[in-house]
Amino acid sequence: MNNNHHESRKHILSMLVDNQPGVLSRVAGLFSGRGFNIDSLCVSETTDPLISRITLVAEGDMSVIEQIKKQLNKLINVIKVLDFTDTDFVQRETALVKVRAKPEHRAEILRMADIFRATVVDVGTEYYTLEVTGDEGKITAFLKLLKPLGIREIARTGTVALAREKK
Repeated sequence: MNNNHHESRKHILSMLVDNQPGVLSRVAGLFSGRGFNIDSLCVSETTDPLISRITLVAEGDMSVIEQIKKQLNKLINVIKVLDFTDTDFVQRETALVKVRAKPEHRAEILRMADIFRATVVDVGTEYYTLEVTGDEGKITAFLKLLKPLGIREIARTGTVALAREKK
């Protein structure tokens, strides 16, 4: 018997909140209070400087996420909560990757960067720093290809997402 309600899956929530101190910690507290690990969290102002968008990615039980969403909607500073789990949306993430650039691998690194539309943003004597933007699958594939060359550091933004326009 497959009960989807108790199936663990990845959820992308997009919230519009008042741009005020303490709002983010209250939102995050609802997840940590239920033992949910937040995979990624992005916060920024919207077109209205009084409102921020929080994009949160967490994996877990559908029924627990439903409870968290109900509680999020009750928070005074939360304006709107969207769950992109079963909707059509656009998502992007940016990663900065510092990869070892031995002279014999430099052409290969530049070729990979070209294929993934990544940009070389810093060149040092031993390392190149690359910037790549895409969905999670693209970022993961790019990192997998670079790994054998020696990745020194990675910084990832986490997911940002917007619902697609209804056609």
